[in-house]
Amino acid sequence: MTRVRRGYIARKRRTKIRLFASTFRGAHSRLTRTATQQKMRALVSSDRDRGRQKRDFRRLWITRINAVTRDSKVLHSYSVLIRNLYKKKLLLNRKIPAQIAISNKNCLYMISNKIIK
Repeated sequence: MTRVRRGYIARKRRTKIRLFASTFRGAHSRLTRTATQQKMRALVSSDRDRGRQKRDFRRLWITRINAVTRDSKVLHSYSVLIRNLYKKKLLLNRKIPAQIAISNKNCLYMISNKIIK
């Protein structure tokens, strides 16, 4: 039986894995088997953490709005503010009031007063 030289395809595959894993530390960037395992683990983590990031930012926005509403002249809590936003059919997600709360607290106070009246 003739000898089969398999260098081209296998080398191409390994090079692709090593390019992905080039920023990993130690054997995870040099050895093919560990680089492959680390690549799979990294892809799983990135997929999982995209959802986690959305969750974390939503929690941060809620915390910021709640802190400003309790601290400033707004006479009600976060939950009342959000409920009144929905009642008046104002389509504001939590990101926008959080940015307003950081940059200009008086503006959030004015919005909450308009909602109540």
